[in-house]
Amino acid sequence: MPRRRWLLADQLGPHFLDDPDQPVLLVEVRELFRHRPTHRQKAHLILSALRHRAAELGDRALLLRTDTFREALAQVGDPLEVCHPHSRAALRFARSVPGLTVLPPRGFITSQADFAGWADRPRRGPLRMTDFYRHARRRHEVLTAATGPGRRTRAETRSGPVAPPPPPPIVEDDIDAQVRRDLDRWAADGVRFVGRDGPRRYPATHDEAQARLTHFLTHRLPGYGRYADVMSVDDPGLAHSMLSSSFNLGLLHPEPAVRAAEQAWRAGTAPRTAVEPFIRGLLGWREFLWQLYWYFEPRYRGANWLAATEPMPQWFAELDADAVEAHCLADVLAAVRDTAWTHQTPRLLVLANYALQRGWRPTEVADWFQRCFVDGTPWVMNATVIGMSQYADLARVDTRPYAVDGTDIDEISDYCTGCRYTPERALGDLACPYTGGFESFLHRNRARLMTDARLAAELDRRDGPEHREAVLAQEEKRGSTPP
Repeated sequence: MPRRRWLLADQLGPHFLDDPDQPVLLVEVRELFRHRPTHRQKAHLILSALRHRAAELGDRALLLRTDTFREALAQVGDPLEVCHPHSRAALRFARSVPGLTVLPPRGFITSQADFAGWADRPRRGPLRMTDFYRHARRRHEVLTAATGPGRRTRAETRSGPVAPPPPPPIVEDDIDAQVRRDLDRWAADGVRFVGRDGPRRYPATHDEAQARLTHFLTHRLPGYGRYADVMSVDDPGLAHSMLSSSFNLGLLHPEPAVRAAEQAWRAGTAPRTAVEPFIRGLLGWREFLWQLYWYFEPRYRGANWLAATEPMPQWFAELDADAVEAHCLADVLAAVRDTAWTHQTPRLLVLANYALQRGWRPTEVADWFQRCFVDGTPWVMNATVIGMSQYADLARVDTRPYAVDGTDIDEISDYCTGCRYTPERALGDLACPYTGGFESFLHRNRARLMTDARLAAELDRRDGPEHREAVLAQEEKRGSTPP
């Protein structure tokens, strides 16, 4: 008889099983949600996905609901195995359980051995995603120029904005209704959630996720290159697939998605300018972040090179978008409150940029992203927030801080239209909090940032002593109050 496979809550796709008859264990632990407030919609999605997987597997699945994982495992008499967990804490626990076999990782394209071989090669300078992406493309033979279309594709000749049909709807069922009742009961029993409840917006099964992916590849991928970095009040998703939670729950494997996007380019239905950034997100950034999580030492999470020590204010932590007047921040914070998701540009340029400018503790910012986003996981938020957005790791992930002022936000969004603040102004009642915050960030961290040529030029341009002192005094007065 095969060992019973323990499927963790982020290992729910078909690629985490080998034998169609293998028995399966799934475990719900309510105490995990007691430790810190989690977005209500994220909690709903996790429980819904677990229970839907159990329903799909039928008699093969044993679904246990206990206070701890150890208590659940003690109830199972069968020999157990589990695929390599996706966090250090879960891996430590799995290795501490007598008789539990830990299998190699799944759900990623590049192996840890292959990454270590690339990372440990003789080189100059720190690890960079662009270098890894070139390695991964060669290693897996993705987007090889010789096999691409030799003519201008139909997608490249299109003009005007993308207006795709809506994706296949998410239809809640009895499982979702029971999850909602359980979460209501947990909340009444003292389990804290943040954000608003709402209908389930994201796939909880492989079939739902695959239908959404097929729709994206057909209707949204052609415009992805043009609109991936744009922020819009009217269409928060734009050309994005909104499938990050499906990949991170293990409902989808990234390699078939990469191959399907590549095939769209070969068939001439999507231009390379759209296909390449989508593939770079999966084969490049996603793989890079996963590998860095295991390659870097555990102490990386506590990195704080910029000595940022300010606590995150309550209004931000509790997603109080109604307290905010700055149009961009109010809209993006409301999106997190209402949907537990925004795409990467508002995460970096609006949310994380605001935290960076004000010197909030990087670990608190990373924890907030992990709890409040439906796709939040330790291995993503570690390098993305600690390194990339908060620049707390001395440039081990990115070459410069992800800090911009209001004019940069204005350039790629429609947020500044109708906002009470003026993106070009750093001083006064109409000063954009991002422009004043950016200058204050540069002045406070001058000694640490002068090695970056672009930031040094920014400092020279804005660094008159009277102006500098006025900006620093203004931003200190603003403090942690909502902008």
